[in-house]
Amino acid sequence: MATPPPLETGLVIAGHGRHVWVETPDGRRLICHPRGKKSQTVVGDHVLWQASEDEGTIEKVQPRRNLFYRQDEIRTKSFAANLDQVLILIAAEPEFSESQLARALIAAEAEHIQPIIAVNKSDLAEPFQRAWARMGVYRDMGYTVLPMALKPKGDTTLDTEHHLDVVLAGKTTLVLGPSGSGKSTLINRLIPDAQVLTNAISTALNSGKHTTTSTTLYWVDMAKTTAVIDSPGFQEFGLNHIEPMHLASLMPDIKAHASDCKFYNCSHLHEPGCGVIAALQKISDGYLAPGPREISMNRYKIYSNLFAELSQKRY
Repeated sequence: MATPPPLETGLVIAGHGRHVWVETPDGRRLICHPRGKKSQTVVGDHVLWQASEDEGTIEKVQPRRNLFYRQDEIRTKSFAANLDQVLILIAAEPEFSESQLARALIAAEAEHIQPIIAVNKSDLAEPFQRAWARMGVYRDMGYTVLPMALKPKGDTTLDTEHHLDVVLAGKTTLVLGPSGSGKSTLINRLIPDAQVLTNAISTALNSGKHTTTSTTLYWVDMAKTTAVIDSPGFQEFGLNHIEPMHLASLMPDIKAHASDCKFYNCSHLHEPGCGVIAALQKISDGYLAPGPREISMNRYKIYSNLFAELSQKRY
């Protein structure tokens, strides 16, 4: 009996359906298929694979540091692993959704991944001032919020390139952003040949136009120490894998007052002796609660809506 080829290591850099595109330590790239009917691999996975003619078979997925999810109308799906940080790109125009932003931040918190918020179009004075003011509550919660001008109009003193270099250097970063945020501009600035690589993957995986909906890892530097992962579909972002009673612990402004609740299993919606409701009442009465993490009515509404959404999904 012939000896099977040895297992080799690789990094999943793209995928479509059951097929994935694996990069080896020496820079080779090849298509690999899962062992069995169901694919368990996602972009960012470190895998062990075995050669089979000009392709390979995934034999094992190495333990992950973390796993990021998205939600469609049917189910929750994992789509990226082993992230150092998530860059959430929003724009001064068009007006961004705080509910979408909150979902991304909660998902990052759940997996202990560092989130960074970047506000694009800082060169648009009035819209940016409004957007930056809305970001005040997130800065107060301790989130890093950066101004950016990816396509500056007129003179601007903002050094976007420097910001990006410092933020991304030496890390694997998932880039998220709704339509109009400038995410494509950002990816093309960081990786000028991104479209060439995408086309090559599309041809190899025979996925054609559908490749635009897939997740792809790009190397930013020649040494391959800095990577960005591009994944479309921000609007489909979901949290159905999170238990509703765990939600408050993933929202820093809610969490800051949850320890003051009378009951350990408080939902922060109606219970007597709730620290969160008490803090909101102080704000509505004109008294600002002590500490930097006050709760805005808008953020509390987002919490309430998400709690109801996640509770319905359990039945």
